[in-house]
Amino acid sequence: MSRTALRICPLCEATCGLTLTIEGTKVTGARGDREDVFSKGFICPKGASFGAVDGDPDRLRAPLVRRDGELREATWAEAFDAVAAGIRPVVERYGANAVGVVLGNPNVHTMAGALYPPVLVAGLGTRSLFTASTVDQMPKHVSSGLLFGDANAIPVPDLDHTDHLLLIGANPLESNGSLCTAPDFPGRLKALKARGGTLTVIDPRRTRTAKLADRHVEIRPGTDALLLAAMAQVLFEELLVDPGELTPHLEGLTELAEAVREFTPEAVAPATEVDAPVIRALARELAAAPTAAVYGRIGSCTVPYGTLASWLVDVLNILTGNLDRPGGALFPQAATDRTPRPAGPGHGFQLGRWRSRVSQHPEAKGELPLSALAEEIDTATEEGEPIRALVVVAANPVLSAPDGDRLDKALGSLDFMVSVDPYLNETARHADVVLPPPPPSQSPHHDFAFNTLAVRNQVRYTRPALPLEPGRMAETEILARLTLAATGMHGADPSAVDDLVVGQTLGKAVKDPHSPVHGRDPQELAAQLAGESGPERRLDMMLRLGPYGDGFGARPDGLSLNRLLAHPHGIDLGPLASRLPQPLKTRSGRIELLPQPIVDDLPRLREGLRRRPDGFVLVGRRHLRSNNSWMHNVPALTGGTNRCTLHIHPEDAERLGVSDGSRVRVKGAGGEVVAPAEVTDGVRRGVVSLPHGWGHDRPGTKLRHAAAEPGVNVNQLLDGSLLDPLSGNAVLNGVPVEVAALTAKP
Repeated sequence: MSRTALRICPLCEATCGLTLTIEGTKVTGARGDREDVFSKGFICPKGASFGAVDGDPDRLRAPLVRRDGELREATWAEAFDAVAAGIRPVVERYGANAVGVVLGNPNVHTMAGALYPPVLVAGLGTRSLFTASTVDQMPKHVSSGLLFGDANAIPVPDLDHTDHLLLIGANPLESNGSLCTAPDFPGRLKALKARGGTLTVIDPRRTRTAKLADRHVEIRPGTDALLLAAMAQVLFEELLVDPGELTPHLEGLTELAEAVREFTPEAVAPATEVDAPVIRALARELAAAPTAAVYGRIGSCTVPYGTLASWLVDVLNILTGNLDRPGGALFPQAATDRTPRPAGPGHGFQLGRWRSRVSQHPEAKGELPLSALAEEIDTATEEGEPIRALVVVAANPVLSAPDGDRLDKALGSLDFMVSVDPYLNETARHADVVLPPPPPSQSPHHDFAFNTLAVRNQVRYTRPALPLEPGRMAETEILARLTLAATGMHGADPSAVDDLVVGQTLGKAVKDPHSPVHGRDPQELAAQLAGESGPERRLDMMLRLGPYGDGFGARPDGLSLNRLLAHPHGIDLGPLASRLPQPLKTRSGRIELLPQPIVDDLPRLREGLRRRPDGFVLVGRRHLRSNNSWMHNVPALTGGTNRCTLHIHPEDAERLGVSDGSRVRVKGAGGEVVAPAEVTDGVRRGVVSLPHGWGHDRPGTKLRHAAAEPGVNVNQLLDGSLLDPLSGNAVLNGVPVEVAALTAKP
């Protein structure tokens, strides 16, 4: 007998609702949940392959512990004993910073990854924190922190109501959206055009998204900030600046005009390879639209001026009066956000509170650059101890960080390493202990992070579709026990972690005069929490204290876990709405248009005006049926267009003697790779493109399908020295490379 169960898809940021078909203990099918309040039945190839991802036979089923140099299956008790024995001596002898923590992208796709790593890092007291954010999105966090005082206050485009959408460095028809949670992004773009709106795409590749655009601008990779600055200059020069209702909330408008004065379209045209009349048209069209939104993503973040480009995206939204208004770019309000405080000055956002030990990179949002991980392990200095132990949670930095060869060697030199991962991948193979979480069908799901970026306010929660298999441990319990073992509380009940968080959170809430539970007894409130587990109790607490919550009875019609469970397809909380000035946490209580770190970095952008294109530059790309290195072991999600090939323009191929399918050598500062050529006019002249997440050819892994078609690691072309200085984000796009044919064209 088959049955169905609901599940929110954890395979990309779109967070679509799924209806799973289950036979016995196996997921045999997945379709879109038509009653889901957010996705309304949409599904992409990744979601449709949920069963194959869930049932991958290469998923580890038991912990692994290294004995006599080999990883062997062990009991959970043995595994956590080994964790405690491996980490605590390092902390006690060398200090907390000698233990590094690496958090990968999948953490934001699970409840456990959202709830427990912050407790782990705080409990360790380490400043050696590295995450996938610094090879992806950190520039947007930094620019938001500087503008709005809150690194997590990221405006998203109001896709369903805007008249004009300008995308730069984004390809949502392949990625399904990023830092903008929007099920059926393609359908929303088509609806924009159907209602008479305009779609503009700025991208060096003619992506699927670019093909849909009314205007496609083929920019020179890495020059996004120059083009955006020129658009801002045009708005000032032609008196098109009109912040409207934003005006009382702005600080530094006059100074901003002076700061962008020399970035004229004519000045930036040679570097961007975008004609000055086109740049002027982009600015005028943006200003003339009834409503408009500028949205930049990974292509504009992972470049030398990533933070400046991210800042200018919001500057353009502000100058045209489109920030914080329907049809523009708005701040979402998630159900688990903190209780809204009255508007007013805040603590602001600060960069560089500490620095990395070797290269003195400033921290951003509490993190150090992932590009610096290898040197923090393998390089001795007088500034402190190197990292000697590493906790890696759902991360594969050997493939995702620059110069994986160096990191690969560095990981082998550690005193101890623990990896939480369902696979024995290129990074986990170095671990002394591997803790495998269960498949997603056996885990609950709520999107803590992605709901703060959603294009419509809503809340959904799904309990596990299947019970834990014998011998499995819930991911939440794995991370709770890991936290206890790493912080000197090994052997305590894992519920102690949840109880600690609940006690601290409620203790602060009852002292907060703006909280709905001000003055109440925290123990009495804790006793009211619903849920079958510690994570559910924490979710109930966050919902009840949040902006839509019942306030533990203060608002009887508000949200709680029980109310959410009564709505299995989710609860719609309405369209995005204007929220200023409440989200602002700057010291001035206003939008600080020209913060000092931006001022200090602008001379570097001015130097870019004098640079002229020379030789090939490299850009990455994403496939619809892939998400970083996660899914290359699933046959249903590889093959077809999801291949590791080098895209090269026909004219460049002809000049180099390269034919379709021939082998091409690509050389960068960090090394070289050889990949088959795919000759296509989908990439502009002077630009080549390799997808990221490949390179599954290292020994000691257990990824049989991925190893059969390993591809090459594009990040091996990088030596890790190229970073956006404000955010520490790796420069992955617009990187100079040398390209040569291995075999002459017949």
